[in-house]
Amino acid sequence: MIHIVFNEADVNVLQKAIELDEAIAGPVVQIKDDYAVGPLFNIYIGDGMAARKAWWSEVLAGGDYNGKADDGSVNDTSTVAELVGTLRRNPEEIVWIWAAQNKHDVSGYYWLLHYMKEFQGRVFILYLNNLPFINEKGSIFYPEWLHTIPPKEFLKAKKLARPITLSEFEVDPDEWTKLCNENKAVRILEGGKKLVQYDYDFYDSDLRKYISKDWQKAHKIIAQFLSKNKHTTGDAYLLWRLKMIIADNDKYDVQGEMKHMKDFEIKLKLGNPEIINIEE
Repeated sequence: MIHIVFNEADVNVLQKAIELDEAIAGPVVQIKDDYAVGPLFNIYIGDGMAARKAWWSEVLAGGDYNGKADDGSVNDTSTVAELVGTLRRNPEEIVWIWAAQNKHDVSGYYWLLHYMKEFQGRVFILYLNNLPFINEKGSIFYPEWLHTIPPKEFLKAKKLARPITLSEFEVDPDEWTKLCNENKAVRILEGGKKLVQYDYDFYDSDLRKYISKDWQKAHKIIAQFLSKNKHTTGDAYLLWRLKMIIADNDKYDVQGEMKHMKDFEIKLKLGNPEIINIEE
């Protein structure tokens, strides 16, 4: 049994759950890219892969994750090639794909499905969609992320494992292909496995709400956005968008070098008529 997850934090919690139940023993493999943002056009051929890598290089350049797109630490193509090889060599091997109800996991699931079709019947999905769990304080909650589920609760979740159907192997890749061909950059989960897409600036208007008349470090603005906004994404993408917002207009003052989140501060220029109300 091979387990697939889409977040680094999920690896640790799932490994702890496996320690509690040897019946689900097996390696935990992480798909590392965030397919909920960025270009997807021709994602399964060389040109599309290169375009996506070049985009990530631009997004991460000079920031807190500078160089990560080029250092080999994120190479899902290699990861999935090894996975496919293992499945071909071992006909009895099966795969469990774990996904919570968030755009990151669902986008990763869609991307991965392209490579799994030849193994139909051996690939299982555990989609924790609107399912209640018990947190460490004993309260019921509905997790949006796998790593928020206590390890012992995963032992209940394993009962949800079911084979991905032939119909899903036909319909879901078609839906993903449509998304890829739209050539947009931000994917939002509407419910179930339904993703809708928006342009690169989707988060910009909400991000601007957290820029005030007082000096604030970029990381503080991003932290406020992440804690208060309905739709969020990774801090690397938000840092890139924040830099773009500043560069595209003269409404803001900046001090410090625009690199890492803690390297520079931002505030509204005096006399800026823009009204900020983050409580709405």
